[in-house]
Amino acid sequence: MALPDLGLRRIKAKVDTGARTSALHAFEVGEFENDGTPWVRFKIHPKQYRTEIETTCEAAIIDQRVVTDSGGHKEIRYVIETPVRILDREWPIEITLTSRDDMRFRMLLGRTALNFRANVDPSRSYLTKRRKKARTKGKKQ
Repeated sequence: MALPDLGLRRIKAKVDTGARTSALHAFEVGEFENDGTPWVRFKIHPKQYRTEIETTCEAAIIDQRVVTDSGGHKEIRYVIETPVRILDREWPIEITLTSRDDMRFRMLLGRTALNFRANVDPSRSYLTKRRKKARTKGKKQ
């Protein structure tokens, strides 16, 4: 999937219908003002297992919420809204920001983000794999 307004052209995500909201890996999270409105600046490691690759993102803060993770731990998180793109479809979703360094996926796509826009087949995975580049016939010159 992609989060184009955050400059993330490709990020692996886990669909989790048990999670209400989506979550994005974030570190060095800091609040600032942009034209009098609260914004957040944060960094992410967009690729799994590649902590040397960092992307800095900025977004307007739409809320702060207490979120209980799967382990029962409560955390206050910033909430942003940004478009998500999966294949040729795009729609706005809410995302909470949290550290997911120890998680396999940098992005968790919760059930409210799906909001009747997708059917979930738990028996299948990686349905939007990167398309292979077309190969040209003949030798390079």
